[in-house]
Amino acid sequence: MSKLSNMFEEMAKTPATWLSGKGEDASVVLSTRVRLARNVAGCAFPSTSDDDTREKVVGYFDSTMARSKVLSDGKYIKASEINDLDKNFLVERHLISPAFLDGTTTKALFIDPSEHVSIMVNEEDHLRIQSLYPGLDPKSAYDKANNFDNEIGRYLEYDYDADFGYLTACPTNAGTGMRTSVLIHLPGLVLTREIDKIISSISRRGLIVRGFYGEGSDVLGNLFQVSNQNTLGLSENDIIDQITRTLREIIDSESAARQRLVDEASDMIEDKIWRAYGILRHARVLTSDEVMNLLSALRLGAAMKIIDFLDTATINEMLLLSQPAHLQKYYETEMDPNRRDFVRAEMVREKLSQFDR
Repeated sequence: MSKLSNMFEEMAKTPATWLSGKGEDASVVLSTRVRLARNVAGCAFPSTSDDDTREKVVGYFDSTMARSKVLSDGKYIKASEINDLDKNFLVERHLISPAFLDGTTTKALFIDPSEHVSIMVNEEDHLRIQSLYPGLDPKSAYDKANNFDNEIGRYLEYDYDADFGYLTACPTNAGTGMRTSVLIHLPGLVLTREIDKIISSISRRGLIVRGFYGEGSDVLGNLFQVSNQNTLGLSENDIIDQITRTLREIIDSESAARQRLVDEASDMIEDKIWRAYGILRHARVLTSDEVMNLLSALRLGAAMKIIDFLDTATINEMLLLSQPAHLQKYYETEMDPNRRDFVRAEMVREKLSQFDR
């Protein structure tokens, strides 16, 4: 097994920082991500450039890493070294986008030791600098990403226009080049059938709602990503204020929905949560989709103090370890889907057994 695969196996055994269960409103919000899109002046965007240009951009980043103390401690990986299983692992861990390793291999990835920051080289833009923080915390996520952005900007000249700001491959990212997305758990709004109304309200404000892994992905376990669409004509603080204000309203709506469930259907909700716990505690086979929905109920139960012996961090950890690539890296062996379903149930039983009363 390669040294790189071993490194990912070690990562799988360490809970992701952004799922620590800490941070503001962590019972509803899992994480906040800020992503900055940047391009190197004088180089065509990755989608329209040739291999020589993309290799040149990777070389520029190599040179930046060699000179920067800020970048000296991170993991640096060339795309050609990453196999399909490891690619899926990185997607599940939200360190790369699903599209990052498609097509050309003239790409690279930087991950800082805390996993708060990852940098994709030659995705849609030359650089995608992203920062992940637990809970609702766009300010900390932006500050962290901005520190890396400023450091890289000391060594590379960005493609910048006085009128339009940072120039990007997709015009919707121009300006600040900043996308802020929040991964939020909304079982109350789903169960009370208010979620469509909330999504419509979000869309009218210029925000967008996506699935667990962002663009093009499905909603799993009542987990939604809410992010800004507009970057041009807005400052970074404008975007942070917009996403924070909207998310606080969503959190309030989710809290009200949960209280409504307690007031109007407490027996049914408790039954749903305890049934989920019973299945998770004793099942011998669990599919990916099934475990996400059951853990969603368990997470709701922990937040509502119906299940008071489980902490959010443990449930978040199981959410991630239940994903196919994480499960295989955690157990250090590749498995077919049927075997994964068996091992997934075993892993969940083992984690929950630590809390037997």
